[in-house]
Order: sequence, then C-alpha cells, then structure tokens
Amino acid sequence: MMIIRPVQQEDLAAISALAAKTGVGVTSLPSNDERLAARIERVLKTWRDEVTQAEQGYLFILEDTEQKKVVGISAIEVAVGRTEPWYNYRVGTLVHASKELNVYTQMPTLFLSNDHTGYSELCTLFLDPDYRHSKNGQLLSKARFLFMAAFQERFADKIIAEMRGFSDEAGRSPFWESLGRHFFSIDFSEADYLTGIGQKSFIAELMPKHPLYVDFLSPEARAAIGQVHPHTAPARAILESEGMKYEGYVDIFDAGPTLEAYVSDLRAVKQSRVWPVMIDDQAKPTNNTTYLLANDKFRDYRALLAQVAFTETAICLPGSVAAALGITEGDTIWAVTLFAEEKH
Repeated sequence: MMIIRPVQQEDLAAISALAAKTGVGVTSLPSNDERLAARIERVLKTWRDEVTQAEQGYLFILEDTEQKKVVGISAIEVAVGRTEPWYNYRVGTLVHASKELNVYTQMPTLFLSNDHTGYSELCTLFLDPDYRHSKNGQLLSKARFLFMAAFQERFADKIIAEMRGFSDEAGRSPFWESLGRHFFSIDFSEADYLTGIGQKSFIAELMPKHPLYVDFLSPEARAAIGQVHPHTAPARAILESEGMKYEGYVDIFDAGPTLEAYVSDLRAVKQSRVWPVMIDDQAKPTNNTTYLLANDKFRDYRALLAQVAFTETAICLPGSVAAALGITEGDTIWAVTLFAEEKH
C-alpha cells in the first residue's frame, strides 16, 4: 500500500538517496545530509509547536508499506521570506513614448520582487522514477491539500509553488546563461546548490535592483521565461488542475513559473468533505472513482488513495484502509475525488 505520512528522523538516509536523483533545479532538496537533517529537525519541531511561524514547515513522505521503502517526498512551507528575503522576478511592462516623434513602444521587463513574502509554499516535490505510475504522483502532491483543508488556520491565505525552470540535458539553463552568469560568474548548478543549502545572501549582494529589459536576453532565454523543465510538466499540470495559476512571477535563476492561488479556492479544499467512518470489509465501492482520503490527526497525519463505498451519512472503509489511516469506526476522515471531473 502507498501511504503519505509525516517525516521521521530515521528517514534521513532515504531522503538523501532521493535527493541524489533530483538533478539540477530542485533547490529545496539539496544533496547535503547536514542540511537535510536540519530541515527534518525543523519540521519535527513544527509538528511539536516548538518554532515560530516564520520557521514552520511540513515534510511528507510517500512510503511503499509492502517494501518498507521511502519513494517520494513533498512539503509545505508556512510563511516564506520571513527569515530571509524571498526573491523572484515579476514579468511586467515599461512604456516608452514620445508624442513629438510619434513613437510608442511597450517593453517586456523583469522587476526584482519580494511580493510573495509571507505566503505559504508548496515545495520539495520529488517521486522516485521507479514509482512514477499508478497515480503515485497525484497522491504525493495532492495529499498536502487535504492537510491544509484540515488545518487551514496554520497557513497563509495564499499558497505558491515555484516550478523548476527549463534546462537542457546537460543541466544548462539558457536563462541563467543569458542573465545570471553576467552577475554571478558561476555555473547554474553551483548557484542552484548554494540556494538549496540556504546561502542566499549573494542574491541580494549581486543581483541588479533595476528593471531588466527582456529584449536584451538571448532568444533561448526569452523562450524559457515561464516554462518548466520537461520532467516538471506533470507536476505543473496537477497543480493547475487544482486551481493554481501562473500570474507572471518567475524564478530569478531559471525563469521557471511560480503558480499561486488562495488556499480556500483550491479544488481539493473546496470539494473535500468530512465523513464519519464505518468499517465494512464486504462493502463494494459506490463507483469506479478514486478518492483521496486523509485522517484529521495533526501529528499522525496519514493519506492514501482508495475506491470506497458511501451511505447517505458515512463512508465505508475496509479494515485494511482504516488501519493504514490510523482510525477506527466512528472517527471522521477527509475525502475528495482525486480528479476534478469526478464528484460524489
């Protein structure tokens, strides 16, 4: 069975193995055991209510319980930019006009921005390539939405997700080569790694503060603005299907798009419902719809996918599913259809 659960300290080695498979561009999952261990400790303190809101974050594990193997990871940061500046580019327009010369031009421009400071963030999504099937990616991504639905008071009103930007098979980012390299004189992979381990001060020290004209960039760099890495396209599609949108903000290194939405507007949050549980091993699924199910236990959160039966007042679960969720008859769980086109 595939199940989502909170991270544990003993997951460090497995997470480190996943980090080694990510490649360039996943800045929030660096291949650095010291940094990963510190993050695990920080999120465990979050679940114990031992850190301030500015430091809070949640890290979820996708586990193959039959193999007892960690195969995926996803996360939520509660309030970005509160402990260190949060940078991105806002894609905007500057107008140049002269009535006397009868000249009027609109120039696409990149403005350095901290506009998302204080927002919550979906991040650190990575699934082992061997498990990219059977809706595992959907479970890994969307389980966070039911967690936010159950505990909305712990998050900002708006949520963002920075998508990995376009780079080629060699890890070369055309946006970085056309822009960032001129100011940092280091390879994209090195800048990406430094950001991932928290050394972000160099951004403020070296990045130009004035607007940058997009037309000055190479054609390849211009084409990369707002585009995702091919491996990230499925993750973007999942988030967009839940109501997140690109609103013109991109990463300052690779120009990957930032998606955003109000938490209350997310499809899985709006359509999810709390159901009392009946345990019945004989109950047949009401239909062929796959449901995302989650308990409402903060420190012992669990989520999984299942086809289930409903009565007018309850959800009927097999004993194995109830046990995996850590619930008994009479408890309540959150349920929502996995896909937007399906409704119960």
